[in-house]
Amino acid sequence: MSPIDQNLRRRRGTGLIALDPSASEGGFTLFAPLTGTGEVYLIDPHGEVAHEWKLPYRPGRHARVLANGNLAYSGVLPDQSALFPMWHKYRGGVMLEAAPDGAILREHRDPLQHHDAHHLGEGRVLYTALEPLRGTDAAAVRGGVPGSEPDGTVWADTIKEVDADGSVRWSWRAAEHLDREEYALHPDYSREHWPLINSVIPLADGNVLASLRSVSAVVVISRETGEILWRTEPGTVSQQHAPTELDNGNILVFDNGVFRPGSDVPYSRVIEIERSSGKIVWEYHDPARESFFAPFMGSAQRLAGGNTLVTDSPAGRLFEVTPEGYLCWEYVNPYFGGYRESEVRGLFPAEHNAVFRAYRYTARELPWLNAEAGS
Repeated sequence: MSPIDQNLRRRRGTGLIALDPSASEGGFTLFAPLTGTGEVYLIDPHGEVAHEWKLPYRPGRHARVLANGNLAYSGVLPDQSALFPMWHKYRGGVMLEAAPDGAILREHRDPLQHHDAHHLGEGRVLYTALEPLRGTDAAAVRGGVPGSEPDGTVWADTIKEVDADGSVRWSWRAAEHLDREEYALHPDYSREHWPLINSVIPLADGNVLASLRSVSAVVVISRETGEILWRTEPGTVSQQHAPTELDNGNILVFDNGVFRPGSDVPYSRVIEIERSSGKIVWEYHDPARESFFAPFMGSAQRLAGGNTLVTDSPAGRLFEVTPEGYLCWEYVNPYFGGYRESEVRGLFPAEHNAVFRAYRYTARELPWLNAEAGS
């Protein structure tokens, strides 16, 4: 008798778990296993690999297909020191664009980049990075566990947009524009990183949408002045990820649910927020709420036909739901591995199949894939 696999996620089954072709929008799903060595997979509705990239850096979060058909990929810059224990878990440093055959066309490097990098076309990249706050500047950051700053340093977020040649077109600093009292760290969080921006994306009006995880806020930043033009009402989201703007102007958010006010059972959900009123106008959570809980990471993508693709990141679980909340497609990443850096491996010792974000594409958005299939 074979010994029992002690990895619960792998033991429960991987690959295609469920498919209702009459309800799913179909298409091809892209993901990069976080503990991989640079592999990016594009799978068809049946979970079969339709295309694969092999890139020279392990994932620094995620990959997506650009409008020109190339791949945008965030990789981890090798041989960097840990700024604080969790730094190796979510840092990046290499933002590249690759052709369908894997050839690297361009890359921008910033050793302080983390979490998100949004490729805007023609080599421009909008991304999150860090700067150190020390002394009175560090002490001015509110909240968090007292004394948890490594060497007295609070690493604060910045946002940058660079040209293809690496020159900075626009930048923003949390230390300059965020009110310390209004955007205080949750009291149970380390003071090593404030406010922990895990997502940044341009809006249709030219301003910038950002997710501030450790202060539980989604904000709109003025491109012109840097001021906060809009934010979610306190209590609407809790340690959230990956807000995106929908065609109707509403904001879709993966709401993790850690420390959610008024809830004694933690659960995750995907919500659509009407920007004008701040009200939640659509919500998905599992019928057994506690069955879907991602304490960190996660994303959601509204598909063209109205369904929503959800990434349950820690579980490596990708699934699609209809507007009515019917789960019509589910896939679990079968690629497991361990984190390499000792600082992260000590915090997350098991083998993982985590996926930061997944994206869905139609065949029309992947013309090179059709050409490959016909060759």
